[in-house]
Amino acid sequence: MTDIAITPELVASHGLKPDEYRRILDLIGREPTITELGIFSAMWNEHCSYKSSKRWLRTLPTTGARVIQGPGENAGVVDIGDGDCVVFKMESHNHPSYIEPYQGAATGVGGILRDVFTMGARPIAAMNALRFGAPDHPKTRHLVSGVVAGVGGYGNSFGVPTVGGEVNFHPRYNGNCLVNAFAAGLAKTDAIFLSEAKGVGLPVVYLGAKTGRDGVGGATMASAEFDDKIEEKRPTVQVGDPFTEKCLLEACLELMKTGAVIAIQDMGAAGLTCSAVEMGAKGDLGIELDLNKVPVREERMTPYEMMLSESQERMLMVLEPSKREVAEAIFVKWGLDFAVVGKTTDDLRFRILFDGAEVANLPIKDLGDQAPEYDRPWTEPKPAKVIHAADLPEPTDYAATLLTIVGSPDIASRRWVFEQYDTLIQGNSLQRPGGDSGVVRVEGHATKALAFSSDVTPRYCEADPYQGGAQAVAECWRNLTAVGAEPLAATDNLNFGNPEKPEIMGQLVKAIEGIGAACRALDFPIVSGNVSLYNETQGRAILPTPTIGGVGLIDDRTKTATIGGWADGDVVFLVGGDGGHLGASIYLREIETCEDGAPPPVDLQAEKRHGDFVRALIRSGRVTACHDLSDGGLGIALAEMAMASGKGAHVNVGGGPLHALLFGEDQARYVVSVPATQADTIQREAGDLPLRELGVVGGTALVVNGAFSVEIADLTVAHESWFPNFMAGTVAERPAAA
Repeated sequence: MTDIAITPELVASHGLKPDEYRRILDLIGREPTITELGIFSAMWNEHCSYKSSKRWLRTLPTTGARVIQGPGENAGVVDIGDGDCVVFKMESHNHPSYIEPYQGAATGVGGILRDVFTMGARPIAAMNALRFGAPDHPKTRHLVSGVVAGVGGYGNSFGVPTVGGEVNFHPRYNGNCLVNAFAAGLAKTDAIFLSEAKGVGLPVVYLGAKTGRDGVGGATMASAEFDDKIEEKRPTVQVGDPFTEKCLLEACLELMKTGAVIAIQDMGAAGLTCSAVEMGAKGDLGIELDLNKVPVREERMTPYEMMLSESQERMLMVLEPSKREVAEAIFVKWGLDFAVVGKTTDDLRFRILFDGAEVANLPIKDLGDQAPEYDRPWTEPKPAKVIHAADLPEPTDYAATLLTIVGSPDIASRRWVFEQYDTLIQGNSLQRPGGDSGVVRVEGHATKALAFSSDVTPRYCEADPYQGGAQAVAECWRNLTAVGAEPLAATDNLNFGNPEKPEIMGQLVKAIEGIGAACRALDFPIVSGNVSLYNETQGRAILPTPTIGGVGLIDDRTKTATIGGWADGDVVFLVGGDGGHLGASIYLREIETCEDGAPPPVDLQAEKRHGDFVRALIRSGRVTACHDLSDGGLGIALAEMAMASGKGAHVNVGGGPLHALLFGEDQARYVVSVPATQADTIQREAGDLPLRELGVVGGTALVVNGAFSVEIADLTVAHESWFPNFMAGTVAERPAAA
């Protein structure tokens, strides 16, 4: 394979533009070998180099009082006190999951878990944010089934609880589903491991499973649009083995206690290439690899295949030479490969040897942290029209309307999904999926817990990327606050279409600006993340989907809140203003069958003020239940709290257009309930904060303004039925949104 002619067609098939190939020729002063072309392709694709987004990512706030490690490593690290820290990140596995849903999703989970434990942390929680096409699209049910099975199959076997996430449906994901995987782990603040190589002439060691041909070219595939030949890319999807990964976790954590690890990096996208280049480039060192020493599981593998394979469950490390025997014994004990495959050098070259010949010799910095960076042209998104509630007719039957929305695809219970995940393994889960945040006890600590949430509203981002980006951060922050957690930091997963189109690049730019503004206002820095671009099929892009994953700290886990804690006689309050904004709402889509209008504006000062009040209230131990308001507004929040509690309530949501009061998606709002004995005190404490008493918990129905009521049993049937009926193929066709 070393004498393959480098043609323009071959260059294009590697995802390299003609000008990028000319830059390669200028850098190395000659034509690359096929292995070198593959290495450049892997390192300079969008998935690994962030070449279209780097300029804008630098504008995000990434530091804070608790931030130990921000972007640039395998995961972010945040201090939680007492010598402990939480390590977390979110990554995409979108393209592989569309091509082969089970393995695509499974290896997405495996990859994000490695990102966490390569830093020295034991994973304690996972989440996933999933977006699928229209429910009536012929491929949607197949994708949902495969992706959910893949997430559960890997996470359950590995032994990490899946504590939360999202599932949404929209026709714009018909040809390109999104699978965003999140993982968090616990570590000691003085025992964090980084990927920066240090020291000349030190052994570079291959750890874990053997290398095969699965996933060759996966990173390049993940940086390209889909077309009608997408099924032919199935061989580029990796194959996972969660049991091997569990062994790798234990071996790595045991190894890290020996002092043998100088630097360590998981082999994810672009496999051996990316891990070696990143370690060397970050440390201002060269790397020399001898591929004859790489453990392989297939015969006659070429250097090209070995360097670009994305076989799973593998790590690369720089070893303290005196610890070699100790380190090797650990991996032998766990039944894993341990092989010295190279060394660090002082010449800033990336040299690859095979069968005694040099098959690659490239400048390592130009491959790594000096890859191309583009300032792509972008256009300002067109403002969406404002929709006034007064211009929309009110429903003739509010009870039927509430039942319809509660049982709609984006609001219906996700029980069918999360019951396929082990949410209780490790024995530390305090709140299971279905509420505002997953909550996990900090093992070994008497009172602490961590909260996790994942959020974005893509229809808002489509209508107004700036407001949509800000709202994704605000909702994540609210969801952490709603369980009593102090939001610490966030990770992002920015999913967009083709950045070479100015209108798509404009969506990315404005969404990042909105995310940055919200993170600064809420003191919620971005400490890790991922960008997934070229999410298009046949030229049609997904909805802009900048997913935000957040982590919060609960100092006293005896004082938290759930959405299902209502008790008879509790007084129910609305924190925040009345609803009035129906643009880009679930109500508009499900009842009026259109997706018009500007999203609700985000008042970041109000978010901070209202959230701080609610959190303090929860931490005082006086809140029986809390729920933030988001999709579906006040009506859906009340319905979800009633269903979760098994109790009804009599509420008065105010005067004015009832559809806007009930289903308006105005931001910075919460529903909280407290014992009746505390109601007057809490109203006094609120001062000039917008706080209004809605009503009292009791009965078996949700009664609104004395005008209509819905039995909790009927709400529950509507809410719980849609997903299992959909997966069984018995959901009636719904009118498509305009």
